[in-house]
Amino acid sequence: MRRPGRRGGRQLALQRRLVAADRPECWDLRWLPVCSSTETVLEEWLRETPDLQLQRPRAVLARHQRHGIGQRGRVWSAPPGGIWLSAAMPWPDQARGGAGLIGLALALSLSQRLERHGVPVRIKWPNDLLVDGRKLAGLLPRLVHRGNRLRLVRCGVGLNVCNTVPAGGIALAELLPAAAATPDAWVVELLRALEHCRVLAAQSPAWLAQVEARLWTDHIPGGDGGDPWVIEGLSPVGGLQLRRGDQCSEWIRWP
Repeated sequence: MRRPGRRGGRQLALQRRLVAADRPECWDLRWLPVCSSTETVLEEWLRETPDLQLQRPRAVLARHQRHGIGQRGRVWSAPPGGIWLSAAMPWPDQARGGAGLIGLALALSLSQRLERHGVPVRIKWPNDLLVDGRKLAGLLPRLVHRGNRLRLVRCGVGLNVCNTVPAGGIALAELLPAAAATPDAWVVELLRALEHCRVLAAQSPAWLAQVEARLWTDHIPGGDGGDPWVIEGLSPVGGLQLRRGDQCSEWIRWP
């Protein structure tokens, strides 16, 4: 396994754990003790590869991000103890879908990894994972096209493991024994989820029924002071299908 970037003890330990996990794919990893944003580091790293010709997926991980960016440019709190990762994955021709659909595929894949450890996770459409209504993880997918072809899927992921969390957040350390709530162990789980996301994207969207079964609520506020919208399910492109009386709507992202 190639070892680009820093080769400190933490990165070597991570690589040994990943190799021992017998993953279906190898990743090129860069681990940083601190950075402004893993997205920025990944962007610079990708510029080293002409024409986006990646042969293997890449990921940048940081112990701490100073200026993490979440959905719609919001500040992404990323203190030590969590997993703060930006990944770029070459995308096979048969795997399609927009950012919303791919984001839900990753949400489902990571939910399944968490459930194997007994974590009762729910998916807050379109890109958050909750436990008891508190945010455990956030996902931020982005697609990179060249012409009409989807070449890369990039995804930023933040997962609270044993870090301090803001109000409304929750960490795995509150849900699992201390030995099971370590960032190194959950890096393996997260990379497995990213790999499985590509498998789902190559299939028909029948797996969306599994996302629907994990949705965090069955209704959401109308936003206009009127009655709430009832969630009826997900469309084949991952949109949230809503009904309020005789009125129907589909949200592709939060309005």
